[in-house]
Amino acid sequence: MAKRERVVRMSVEQPLWRALTAYRLLTMVYAVLLFASAYRKFDQPWTAAGYLAVLAVWTLATRRKVAGAASCTRRFLVADLTVALAGILLTPLADTHARIAGGGPTLPSIWTAGSVLAFSLKGGWRWAGVASTFVAVANIIIHGGDPTRDTLHNVLLVWVASIALGYVIEVARASEATLARALEIEAATRERERLARDIHDGVLQVLAMVQRRGTELGGEAAELGRMAGEQEVALRTLVSSGLVHPSRVSRDGSLGALVDTYEVDEPGSDEGELDLRSLLAPHAGSKVSFAEPGAPVPLPVPAARELAAAVGAALDNVRKHAGEGARAWILVEDWGDEVIVTVRDDGPGIPAGRLDQAAGEGRMGVALSIRGRLRDLGGSAELVSVPGQGTEVELKVPRGTTQ
Repeated sequence: MAKRERVVRMSVEQPLWRALTAYRLLTMVYAVLLFASAYRKFDQPWTAAGYLAVLAVWTLATRRKVAGAASCTRRFLVADLTVALAGILLTPLADTHARIAGGGPTLPSIWTAGSVLAFSLKGGWRWAGVASTFVAVANIIIHGGDPTRDTLHNVLLVWVASIALGYVIEVARASEATLARALEIEAATRERERLARDIHDGVLQVLAMVQRRGTELGGEAAELGRMAGEQEVALRTLVSSGLVHPSRVSRDGSLGALVDTYEVDEPGSDEGELDLRSLLAPHAGSKVSFAEPGAPVPLPVPAARELAAAVGAALDNVRKHAGEGARAWILVEDWGDEVIVTVRDDGPGIPAGRLDQAAGEGRMGVALSIRGRLRDLGGSAELVSVPGQGTEVELKVPRGTTQ
């Protein structure tokens, strides 16, 4: 049995979470050493020591919270930022006014940046902007509304760095999603090709042999061969078109990149887009050939269904009026601004004036089932028939006007 492909997702941001964990530990130690080297200069050293003890316990106890996006919850981020802001606002109570006015460090020092960077990694640049703004306001408050140049420089540096990191994270996530989607498509394509080989080497060859032998034997065997031939064509069409037809195209640029995804619409849904090929492929059979583009042909759901219904009506006319032995061909063309579907048969054709006569007698099949549907879509239906050479129906639907 062939081995199935498995798509392994890699997180491009995980190394950044590990770096943040290390940053928080190192800056916590730095803040403690900074206080230890100048504790004699503090007005209230025990206040500073108490806060730094809480900071150390908090940093060590929450190591797992900053191990990844899943564990770093919003509640934790708010609590972490509260600890940082509390340290900044407690600085005037513990340190001297002269040291603060001279640009001395706050109690948490550069540990505060780690709290802001956690917002960046979790929620992107918008969350980073909010968190860094709170930090900036707290720093301005402890300086009495007149911060030093060094304080402004540090605040601006944290603000810019956190927002830039948040934006990079959003782009990285979009790239990761695009890569994962590409790997899934590649794996699905390989699996489809494997199944196609197995089907071609087994089922299709058996069906073709049954059709050939049934035709040679005649009688009931000929009917069995005909049915086998129809199933062979239908199965071959399914394999060549893909095991699952993409039907709705959506573009999402919210993550900094455009990602095409194809989803199957729920039955009866009129939202989104449908791949026209998936609606026309079931018509293929031993007497109906179906030619389609290699790429999806997306149309709004109502337009795709109406166009498919018009094609079905054209094939019904072939079965009713062209005879049992007539063959039909369906050709789908996507020209970007319009979609053209051509239905052609090799029947006896339609005599001149026959359509007008049918309309006068109240038989409105072509007028309503085909031309009426296309007219409602803003398109057109052209019918060309030459007696003895078959009939060709060309259905045009402009993509810009379909609703």
